[in-house]
Amino acid sequence: MNTIQHKLAGIPCLIEVTNYVRVAPWPGSAQTCDSSDDFHGYTEYEYNILDRRGRKAPWLERKITPEEKAKIEQAIDADYASPEDDL
Repeated sequence: MNTIQHKLAGIPCLIEVTNYVRVAPWPGSAQTCDSSDDFHGYTEYEYNILDRRGRKAPWLERKITPEEKAKIEQAIDADYASPEDDL
């Protein structure tokens, strides 16, 4: 597990990443893939919102809006980015 410092609705918190899966787009044709997700690639996120002391914070989790969710996922992507992604 990895923990990332973040601000949710302006409140400092921690994001505990419990699972992160990034599947790159398939370089072949769409007909050789099982699904359109496999062809286009996808990312799966599982995480917990923690307070600054590392305790689960359901009260803070309730503040997640679609915009905040996108910011959390961007922070996770940035933390997990590998040097190969920049090539």
